[in-house]
Amino acid sequence: ACRHLELLRISANRFTALPEWLLTMPRLAWLAFAGNPLSEDAETAAASYREISRVEWQYLDLQHKLGEGASGVIHRADWRHPSEGAKPVAVKLFKGAVTSDGLPESEKAACLAAGAHPNLIAATGKLSGHPEGVAGLVMPLVAANFKNLAGPPSLESCTRDVYPTDTKFTLNNLVSMARGIARAAQHLHRQGIMHGDLYAHNLLWNGQGDCLLGDFGAASFIPDARHALPLQRLEVRAFACLLEEWLERSPAASESQPVLDALWELQRRCGQPEVVARPLFAEIVQALEGVLVSREVRVAESGSPFALGTF
Repeated sequence: ACRHLELLRISANRFTALPEWLLTMPRLAWLAFAGNPLSEDAETAAASYREISRVEWQYLDLQHKLGEGASGVIHRADWRHPSEGAKPVAVKLFKGAVTSDGLPESEKAACLAAGAHPNLIAATGKLSGHPEGVAGLVMPLVAANFKNLAGPPSLESCTRDVYPTDTKFTLNNLVSMARGIARAAQHLHRQGIMHGDLYAHNLLWNGQGDCLLGDFGAASFIPDARHALPLQRLEVRAFACLLEEWLERSPAASESQPVLDALWELQRRCGQPEVVARPLFAEIVQALEGVLVSREVRVAESGSPFALGTF
C-alpha cells in the first residue's frame, strides 16, 4: 500500500535524515519535510544568505483581503515608500502556528531564498515593526486578470486538483504554461529548494499562456547533494500530474497531433514509476523548447495565420 503514497507531510518533526526508501516511492509527488533537524542548517543559512529590504509596518496601509491559506492572510496594501511615493503591494501576515504543511518560519525562509524569477511570486521585502510582532512578507501585487488556475483537491478527487468544468487550454497556451512552470521549478531546484506543493491551485494564470507559481508553505530545503537528484525527480512527478491535467483539457486537432504526441510522451517520462529514470527540469525545459520550435516550423510551412506571439 505504501507504494501508492502520493503526498506526505512530515514537517516540524524530529527527523535527522530522510528514509532512503522514501526517495524511491513510484507515486510520491508532493513531499514536505522542512522544520526538521535534517534541514535546520540549510534553512538557517538560507534565511540569512539573501539580502532583502525591510519594510516598516508604519509605511503600509492595509486594505482588503486578497486570500488566505493555512499559514497566513494576504492583503492588498499601499506601501508609502519615503522616497518613491505610494506603491501597490501584497502583504502576507503569518498566523504564527504550525500548519498542515509546516512552520511559517520555514515558509518565510524558502520564500526569501527563492529569489526572483518571471514565473514565481517572490518576496520583495520583509515586514518589520508590526505592533504585535507578527511576521510578514511584502510581495508584488499581481495583475487583477490573474486568477487561481484550479481549486484544491476534494474528498472525491483525493490528491488531484478540481478545475472549473469549462476549463480548456489551447495548445499554445498549454506549452507556454508548462514551460514557465518547468523553468520556475528548475530555478527553485538550483537554489536548493523543493516547492513541495506543485499544484494548479498554487498557480495564478491570466487565461492565456502566462502562469505564476506561489505559496511556499510546503517548501523544503534539500539537505545535501546526495539527496538532491532523487528529491528533484519526486517533484518531476508532480509536474507530470499537472501536464496530464492540462493535456486532458486541450481540444484535439489533427494538425496538432504530432505536438500532442510529443507532450504526452514527455508526460509519460516525467511520471514513470522508476524515479531515477525521470528527467530533471533542465531536460524538461529543453524538451518544451523543442516542441515550441517544431510547432513554429509546422505553422510556417502550413501558412496558418495562428499567431505564435503568445509564447
